[in-house]
Amino acid sequence: MASNFRAAFDPVWLSLREPVDHRSRPAALLPLLESACRIHQWSKVMDLGSGTGSNLRYLGSKLPGSQDWTLVDHDADLLNHPSSVEAAERVRSVHWVQGDLVDQGLTVVAQAHLVTGSALLDLVSREWLERLVKACRSAGCAAHFALTYDGEIRWFAGVGDGSNGDPDVDPDDELVRQAVNAHQRGDKGFGPALGPTAGLVAKALFQTAGYRTWLLPSPWRLHTEDSRLAQVLVNDWEKAALDMNDVDHAHRIQAWADRRRGTIDRGVFSLNVGHQDLLALLADPSPGTLPRKERKCIPSP
Repeated sequence: MASNFRAAFDPVWLSLREPVDHRSRPAALLPLLESACRIHQWSKVMDLGSGTGSNLRYLGSKLPGSQDWTLVDHDADLLNHPSSVEAAERVRSVHWVQGDLVDQGLTVVAQAHLVTGSALLDLVSREWLERLVKACRSAGCAAHFALTYDGEIRWFAGVGDGSNGDPDVDPDDELVRQAVNAHQRGDKGFGPALGPTAGLVAKALFQTAGYRTWLLPSPWRLHTEDSRLAQVLVNDWEKAALDMNDVDHAHRIQAWADRRRGTIDRGVFSLNVGHQDLLALLADPSPGTLPRKERKCIPSP
């Protein structure tokens, strides 16, 4: 996650990032996932760390056939948020589970055909991720984890048309970026977090478990219309960098944040925040724990 330094995520933050998340996801993975869903007649989707259900709203209209979703999150307020009931016509049912992802999130994987998550993997430890991969392999299910932060933060002189101009380099951009990435590796409740290495580590672990994997870039590209989100990012990065540095660097970090808030206020900017999307598929998924009838779905017309 590019800015998840809060212990809990408020609905306002989630609503700010949702449209950017959705437009950033690589279209090339969808045909692969859709084809696997059709061939294997998958219907049961488990979304880990679901928040208010952004992943459901993105994938529900894109996956074929009727779908039964289970949304798992530790925060009851997010699960009960009005937007969490919004779903596409193909979504036959939605079930909410309030529980700790460290353990309960892995338990529900056993009932899944497809396990998903968005902006999650960079918060978890290698040990938890190994357990997740093992649970997915035991269930014979696929995995699709989107928007894993990869450590890249780059500013450009925006040209006003949604594209990047020349690099806009501040002398302390790198100081802050390194501090943010170090902060991302702190314990977020799962043990020492993988942070920016999570996408590559997850890809390797799924491959070792016998999966075919695809890891594609899904960068946020923020421009003038995303100014509110960009301001939140700068504020959070400032807090994270201050947490990771001694008092001698505090003035530099605060001055950097003031300059970057000024960049955004001037109204023409581009900010790229790197993320990655992972898809992991088994050639012959065959869950050993479910009867065949439980693995059927109702095909789309």
